[in-house]
Amino acid sequence: MNDVKRKNVDLLVENFWKRGYLTVSRKFGTYLPEPSKVGIFDVDVVAKLRKNYAIGITLSSKDLEDPDLLKRIKFLATRQTKYTNKRVQLFIGVPAENYRTVKSLISILNEDERKNIKIVMISERKFQTARQDKSQVLFS
Repeated sequence: MNDVKRKNVDLLVENFWKRGYLTVSRKFGTYLPEPSKVGIFDVDVVAKLRKNYAIGITLSSKDLEDPDLLKRIKFLATRQTKYTNKRVQLFIGVPAENYRTVKSLISILNEDERKNIKIVMISERKFQTARQDKSQVLFS
């Protein structure tokens, strides 16, 4: 289970990087510190894009069975920075098979909370190896 969680956090961090965010802290990191708790809830990633912060969590099938999940998401989606009171974006990383479930769960929240949430489908990339045809020479 820990390896799956680690891989999901890695994939969420990659999604942050693709969007231009710089990772400030993350779980299971080698060089970065673990993020501190936000309220009473654990977060997986804290990132920054210019002066805007974002937090990220990953959800598994087991997490979706938690009755306090909506409370956790609502709390994290309403966070603001300490001094400037800027809203902190919440990224929720979910596997493809749980995407619709999380999307329907988020639809229950009010519009201000929904605007601050981004659901990210985390799935491992599949690398395709090109077959090398010996009859076709690219460089000689």
